[in-house]
Amino acid sequence: MPEGPEVETEKLHEAIHEELEREGGGFLRNIALTTALLAALAAIASLRAGGTVNEALRLETAATRLQAEASDQWAYYQAKGVKGAVAEAARAAWLAAGKEPPEEHGARKDRYAEEQQEIQDKARELERERDAKEREAEHLMHLHHRFAGAVALFQVAIALGAVAALTRKRLVWLASVLLGAGGAVYFAVALLG
Repeated sequence: MPEGPEVETEKLHEAIHEELEREGGGFLRNIALTTALLAALAAIASLRAGGTVNEALRLETAATRLQAEASDQWAYYQAKGVKGAVAEAARAAWLAAGKEPPEEHGARKDRYAEEQQEIQDKARELERERDAKEREAEHLMHLHHRFAGAVALFQVAIALGAVAALTRKRLVWLASVLLGAGGAVYFAVALLG
């Protein structure tokens, strides 16, 4: 699910460069440079946002598979318990009749109990793996949101840069630069997270 910048930066850059050629002003050149820098940062943040969400989805899929495997193990565990109970019931029927039960009934019950322990251990290990993948996916989703927030700030800053170029208002350009700086900080926090 790669996310691309929603602001059409190529047309924006063309408009700014046309205005630069017509006016030739240093102010418009500064707007063009900051807008280009913000567009580059937005593209990088967008790629990172897409990459983190894709990895989180891959981990969630793996966690779901592990949950299914653990559920299968728990069903197998229950089946062994039922078999053990049937073996014990057969043994109890022999004892109730005052007869000595065949040894195989007691051996089956013991074997099923041992198998249940092995199955339980495997099911719990699968659940631990599932939990680890879910935690990692959750962390990546938090990072994705930070990257996406940075992209949004960059896009608004780029749009304000376009308004500044059209209106030649330094205050609007400063707002663009400040929002871009905020996006850069948000992006850096996401990179370090």
